Amino acid sequence: MSRLSTVLLLFLLAMTGTSAYGTAAVPGTAKPDEPPAEPAPLVQGGLLGAISSSIDDVQDKLDLNQSLVDAWRLRADRAVDEVDRLVDQTSRSSWRVAGDFLLLSSVWIGAFALIWSGARLLLRHLGRRRWLRSRQRLRDLLGYLLPYTAAALICLPLTLYVSHFLQVSVGRALALCFAYATSSGIFSTSVLLCVIVMFNAGHKRRAVAMIRRFSPRPLFMIGFLAALSDALTSPQIARQLGGNITSSIAVFTGLFASVIFGWLVIRMRRPVAHLIRNRPLAQRLKQPALQESLRIFSGLWYWPILLMVLVSAVSLIGVGEDNQKALRCALFTTILLIATVFLSTVFQHVFKSPKAEAIQRNSAYKGRLLSLLHALLRIVMAVVFIEVLGRIWGISLFEFASRNAVGRAISDSLSRIGLIFLMTWLTWVVLDTAIQEALKPPLNKRGARQPSTRVKTILPLLRNAAKIILVVICAITTMANLGINVAPLLAGAGVVGLAIGFGSQQLVQDVITGLFIIIEDTLSIGDWVVLSSGHAGTVEGLTIRTLRLRDGKGFVHSVPFGQIKAVTNQSRQFAFAFFSVQFTYDTDVDQAIELIREAGRSIAEDPFLKFNLQGPLDVFGVDKMDLNGVVLTAQFRTVSGGQYAVSRAFNQLLKKLVDNHPAVHFAQTYPQQVVLPRRLLEEVKEGEEVPDQSK
Repeated sequence: MSRLSTVLLLFLLAMTGTSAYGTAAVPGTAKPDEPPAEPAPLVQGGLLGAISSSIDDVQDKLDLNQSLVDAWRLRADRAVDEVDRLVDQTSRSSWRVAGDFLLLSSVWIGAFALIWSGARLLLRHLGRRRWLRSRQRLRDLLGYLLPYTAAALICLPLTLYVSHFLQVSVGRALALCFAYATSSGIFSTSVLLCVIVMFNAGHKRRAVAMIRRFSPRPLFMIGFLAALSDALTSPQIARQLGGNITSSIAVFTGLFASVIFGWLVIRMRRPVAHLIRNRPLAQRLKQPALQESLRIFSGLWYWPILLMVLVSAVSLIGVGEDNQKALRCALFTTILLIATVFLSTVFQHVFKSPKAEAIQRNSAYKGRLLSLLHALLRIVMAVVFIEVLGRIWGISLFEFASRNAVGRAISDSLSRIGLIFLMTWLTWVVLDTAIQEALKPPLNKRGARQPSTRVKTILPLLRNAAKIILVVICAITTMANLGINVAPLLAGAGVVGLAIGFGSQQLVQDVITGLFIIIEDTLSIGDWVVLSSGHAGTVEGLTIRTLRLRDGKGFVHSVPFGQIKAVTNQSRQFAFAFFSVQFTYDTDVDQAIELIREAGRSIAEDPFLKFNLQGPLDVFGVDKMDLNGVVLTAQFRTVSGGQYAVSRAFNQLLKKLVDNHPAVHFAQTYPQQVVLPRRLLEEVKEGEEVPDQSK
């Protein structure tokens, strides 16, 4: 949010900053006569109409930049006159001007070289000491303080002292300006690098090394140009060189310094961010809130500085009497930006605190509403930031919205659009949370009812339908508030819908049939169904028009609901594993029933199969008798889908039991060829009776 606010601020400054300063460019410039007040325009067409009706007013206000150009043209003409006059004066005593400049420059350069050389020798001597050899940061500090800081502090007063013995001249003034600018650049650079060296420890060493490697020259140029601009604007130098010359040069040097400063800030943003957020592990674990604040600030630290650079550049170009006011407004803007970032961080910690997370875990509604409240607070914070920022710079959005017809139209449209988005968002949050909670299985609740398959099938369809309806309503109302006539759109949509309805009757039939199938809970996801169309398989998905099945071979079938005339659902509540076994007439029926019961007991005791059963084995006894034998029936009540495993296991067990019992035989409904041994074949030839091999 803070980044968005800063971008908006930069855009406003770029659009309105120069025009605000241009009105006071040159003292004494006559202001154009103000035109008579025009009646407030009638604004129609919603937000777009309000914006289009205000374009002419904005263009009229942008004409103020012409006065700024006139001011610079007048200053340039006066500076040319001052240059001609200065050349005439210096031509009479050119040797004196050059001599004063060279003398003072030589004094400064000689003193600096002497002090720098002595400081380097002293550092080399101290570097041999054991107490300094083990202290890297102290050596780096002395490496900046002795050769540079001390030299700059000594050379400038010495040069000023020598200048008192010279007469006032242009050469003397220029030499003092350059001596002051050079000393200031060296002093500011060395002091800043000393501060950076203090962070040279742990994981910050690499960032410090990058700053020490790439920043000294840009820092010196910034300090040099800023000090030169300050020296040129002093009254003593302005009287000797000319006020328009010095002010023009000061403006360009200040702009050049601002450009270099902005470039250096952008280039050093990552190393400085590393210095800001990198803290020892113990501090990160002990103060997570502070660490999070530093992390956020490390990504935003350069925005206020770039803002100050931009405002300073605009103030320099403005050439008016409001420079101090502009700088004061820039300072207040920076303070406001920092306060907004801090307040945003506080809200972030409040809504992401352990207490808030516990509330979100305990109640999904409270969690979603807290997130909505957090988003609303951020929006309100952004609006307040823009309003306070506008008041700092002399404008007010609320006054514009209340006292201007265009402003009222824009504010009303934006308010209605914002209210529409808010109500749509709130409605969707409530509906989506309710559906998600209904689909979520209960946790840590014994005996709690699990969501049914019907609920899992219908609710996602309702969720998608609700989303589409909310999006359509929100889009239509938003376009209406933007000034777009939605009546033709609605009429066209109605005609298109009617044409689609007539041209796709089968589609409508599929949709309506599918809707009633889902509402009546005829089938649901996970059921094994057999359709009248001949398809059978597990239901894998339901859309608003088709049913997707996967059969036993793994193939997927998509069947339109309109083709479904009857459904056999084999996965509802329970099922029966039905057994129909046919025995021969010479079989002992009681023994056969006992074998069936024994097979049922074995299945009931099986650790894997017993969970499929919902009751004991029911033996119905003799069901019928036909030419092939006696038919005995029995059944298990099982869970839906478990009857197949139970039937296979029962048949296998019963087969083994019958094979090992001499008095029980399965009936055979087809001719069977019997292969007799040779001994029995000879007995048959002799007329003896062949024993029954089926027993």
